Amino acid sequence: MSPESKSLIRTILNPMLPFQMLLRVYSLCVLMVDIFFVYINTIISIIESVYEFFVPPPMKSLKNETALIIGAGRGIGQSLAIQLSDLGATVICVDINESNNERTVEYIKEMGNNDVHGYCCDITQKRNILALTRFIEKDIGFVTMLFHCCGVPSPRSLISLPPQDIQVTMDLTLNSYIWLIDQLMPQMKVKNHGHIIALTSVAGLSYNKDLMPLSVAQFAVQGLAKSLMEDLRVNRLDGVHITLSHIYPFIVKENSDMEAKIPSYFGTITPDRAATAVLDSVRRNYVEASVPKHMLFLGNVLRVLPRKANMMIRDLLDTGVDFA
Repeated sequence: MSPESKSLIRTILNPMLPFQMLLRVYSLCVLMVDIFFVYINTIISIIESVYEFFVPPPMKSLKNETALIIGAGRGIGQSLAIQLSDLGATVICVDINESNNERTVEYIKEMGNNDVHGYCCDITQKRNILALTRFIEKDIGFVTMLFHCCGVPSPRSLISLPPQDIQVTMDLTLNSYIWLIDQLMPQMKVKNHGHIIALTSVAGLSYNKDLMPLSVAQFAVQGLAKSLMEDLRVNRLDGVHITLSHIYPFIVKENSDMEAKIPSYFGTITPDRAATAVLDSVRRNYVEASVPKHMLFLGNVLRVLPRKANMMIRDLLDTGVDFA
C-alpha cells in the first residue's frame, strides 16, 4: 500500500475528524453572524449620524460644572471662560499673562458671576502644573471640564528653529496637556463624570508652511484625544466624555494677518463665535466636531482621497488660522 493511501485511511479513521469539521463549521457560522451584525450596525450608525446632523441631540446643562480653561487671558480661551460663566459653570481661568488673566476674571465678576477663580501659571513646566492642580483641588475641588487653548506658532522651519523653541512648542501644546490629563482624569474616572475638550488648529491637518513643530504637536493632540476615547470605551465609562474640536481652514479674527485663497467662502469669525461653536459641540457630547461645522465632512473626505488629489485640494484652500 502506498504512503498516500495509508495517510488517507488514517485521516478517514481519525475519530476527531468529525469534531474538527464541526468546529470549523461553527467558527465559520460565528464569523458570518459577526460580519452581519457589523454590517447592520454600520448602516445604523451612518443613519444616526445623518439624522443627528439635521436634528442635533439636546444640549446638556453646565450648571454645577467646574471648568478649567488653560489660556483664558485672550482669544478663544477668554471667550470660552466668559460663556461658560454665563451658562452657570464655575470657571477657573489660567494663563501665564497675569494681567490678561485678571482682566478676564474681573470682566466675569462685573457681569455678576463671582464663581470665578484666576491662577497665573507657566504650564510648560510639569512642577508648575502639579502645584496648580493641588491648589485647585484644595481651594475649589473636583474639576469636571478641561479646556486647553494653548499653542505656540513657530515662525521658522524645523531646520532653522532653535531647539529650545521647539521644546517650548511641544511643552505648551502637547506635554502640558498630557500632564493636566494625568492629574485630572483619574478622579473623573472614579466619579464617572467629566469632559475633556481637545482643541486643535488647522496646523494639525497637515504640514502648514513653516509651522512644522506646531503641526507635529497638533497631530499628537488629536492622537491623544482618540486614545482617551478608546480608553473610556474599553473601560465602559460613559459618564466621561472626550470632544475633539478642529479649528478648520478659516481665520479667527484676532491678531491674524494670514489670508485665504477663497476668503468669500471661509471668511473670518470672531473668537466669541468660535467659542460658541465649540461649546455647542461640547454640550451635545459630540466625539468630534469642527468650526465651521460643515468642514468636518470635508476633512473626512480628504482622508480617503488619493494623496495627489488630497494635496491639490489643500493647495486650493490654502488657509491659515490664529488659533490662540
